[in-house]
Amino acid sequence: MKKRVAVFVSGGGTNLQVLLDAQQNGQLQSGEIALVIASKPGVFALERAERAGVPNFAISRKDMSLAEFEMRCIELLEAHKIDFIVLAGFLTILSEDFIAKFPNKIINVHPALIPAFCGHTFYGLRVHEAALERGVKLTGATVHFVNEECDGGPIIAQKAVEVLPGDTAEVLQRRVMEQAEWVLLPQALEMVCANVKMQG
Repeated sequence: MKKRVAVFVSGGGTNLQVLLDAQQNGQLQSGEIALVIASKPGVFALERAERAGVPNFAISRKDMSLAEFEMRCIELLEAHKIDFIVLAGFLTILSEDFIAKFPNKIINVHPALIPAFCGHTFYGLRVHEAALERGVKLTGATVHFVNEECDGGPIIAQKAVEVLPGDTAEVLQRRVMEQAEWVLLPQALEMVCANVKMQG
């Protein structure tokens, strides 16, 4: 029986597309994308879901309180009998109450090698700017379970990516996505859905 997966998005949905492609090509065998929830209407991720025939909903985060937003999400998750949630470019920090309802059921991809460059202020380009400012030679991505500590949940998988001379934050962001995030996310979701034990 495949695990039913919801993907939470806030933008273009490139990570969502990677998961949809993994499902299509058989890399994701133990789970299926059964629901997409966007935190704002009109984002391209919803179109990706529509094209793939996946039920999708926009719940406008800016038009309501976090509690109301989360309540609407929970209603959809229950209605669609969801087993796991993937945060894929999802820009809302979920409450401890919400996370507590889904222990070890929410996974997130973070564009750095946790514990480096993580926590509340590190998202989007800021992560890569910080890596360049620090002068690190290696960065990468981490897929981890979500708990009440921002970027602090148990690590499922990590992949390193080289920082090259002359990199800008934008160039590095793209390389980390292509070489790490898009590789790790389908692998990690398959591991979680198949109940394969974590590394380390």
